[in-house]
Amino acid sequence: MRVSVRRVLIAVAGLVWLAGCETSSKLGDLRGPQANPNPDGDVTGSVTALEKPLSPSGPATPELLGVDPNDDLGVAKKYFRQGSYGLAERHFRRAVELHPRDAEAWVGLAASYDRLRRFDLADRAYTQAIRIVGPTPEILNNQGFSYMLRGDYRRATAILRAAEAKDPASPYIKNNLHLLHQAIRKAKAVN
Repeated sequence: MRVSVRRVLIAVAGLVWLAGCETSSKLGDLRGPQANPNPDGDVTGSVTALEKPLSPSGPATPELLGVDPNDDLGVAKKYFRQGSYGLAERHFRRAVELHPRDAEAWVGLAASYDRLRRFDLADRAYTQAIRIVGPTPEILNNQGFSYMLRGDYRRATAILRAAEAKDPASPYIKNNLHLLHQAIRKAKAVN
């Protein structure tokens, strides 16, 4: 009985969180709106935004990845927003295979790997994105959150501080730093 009540409470908390979700076509919104720790204090969502396209591009043309909502990048984003991270990973992987210079697809692939807890593959995808566009605040923010998910708070702090130095006004980076401080406080309280 006790387990059932806990599961119901977790499900209700998840539904309440989802009720506040917004949709967007930006990759940065893939990880959800301003996320907060769950009732147990664990970090469950990321706050990230890619406020501008990562791929060097001019005006939208049909051959650009992500312009067509039915291309792999568009489909991957839809699956990611729905929480179907395995399907999102599959489509992001196809997108980077077809367009290996598209940083947005690489960041989406890395975010999918983070959600699947395949951090080794996420690191490789972040490295590829950085090779394409450099260490942008958005990529550093995502990478910092990745380390936070792993419990590597020292690395997460360093990377999120680097992101903050590049874009001090970003509410996404500020919120991730706030989540990080909460996670560190909780970890200290447990020890």
